[in-house]
Amino acid sequence: QVQLVESAGGLVQAGGSLRLSCVASGRTFSIRAMGWFRQAPGKEREFVAAIHWNGGTTYYADSVKGRFTISRDNAKNTVYLQMNSLKPEDTAVYYCNADPLLRPLMTGNPGDYWGQGTQVTVSS
Repeated sequence: QVQLVESAGGLVQAGGSLRLSCVASGRTFSIRAMGWFRQAPGKEREFVAAIHWNGGTTYYADSVKGRFTISRDNAKNTVYLQMNSLKPEDTAVYYCNADPLLRPLMTGNPGDYWGQGTQVTVSS
């Protein structure tokens, strides 16, 4: 099993920036990809970004491309999501996700393991 713990989110004004982090523990050697999803009130959970754990290849949803950057620190078993130029429509609970396979996350689909979620609120 893999356990994922996200950092606290927060409240930020539109146009601002916020960085989320997610630390993995447990069977971290099995991880091949990590990523982020989000769920806004009344909406389905949606893919945000993913990263190949070893190669570093990244994949983004069109809605965040050019504004968000996913990165990882293998030594710390941590994945980051740098969010810039935030918009009110980015308001959501953000979930960290990981998988022992590449294909799900790198095609925008969820992997097996989830964090507990962290709230990000962008005010207009």
